[in-house]
Amino acid sequence: MAPHAQTGSGQLSRGLLLLWALLGTGLCHVGTEAEGFGQDARTRPPIAMFNQLAQLLEERYTNITQYCWEMFVDLMRNVTASELCEWKVISRPYSMLQACLEDGADHLHYGYPNALAERFIFQSHHRYFHNCTREHQVYLDPPEDVLLAMIIAPICLIPFLVTLVIWRSKDGKAQP
Repeated sequence: MAPHAQTGSGQLSRGLLLLWALLGTGLCHVGTEAEGFGQDARTRPPIAMFNQLAQLLEERYTNITQYCWEMFVDLMRNVTASELCEWKVISRPYSMLQACLEDGADHLHYGYPNALAERFIFQSHHRYFHNCTREHQVYLDPPEDVLLAMIIAPICLIPFLVTLVIWRSKDGKAQP
């Protein structure tokens, strides 16, 4: 298959490949028999060629995902057990795994996310991050007496400040 630009010609190539496959199966005949797609000894049926192409594509993507996984495992060797749940430490290897899987799929025009990529993501969680839980501090409301004091103090302070401003402004002297 000839290389093509990233700007949508992949959809055109897939459409042409599908049309070619349909013409070969006899689903798109317009009153006449299509020539050149007969099943004699010298030619392969288009569906079989399409299946071989899909199988080759999946095999290549499987190799890429295996490479991505091995790279991830190699990066995770540098992470200690106590650091496994710290996002600052694991974000780089994890993001590189995801980017590798996605870039490999994009390069082959293979859909992403896909079952194979998800399998490796789940495998990473199962192998490295299964004991990680959220350790964020849980914020609770303060006790009612503290909450009441925090609400009433500003409310009581407002009339005092208004009284102070009015009392100081009755002095009669112009303030610069």
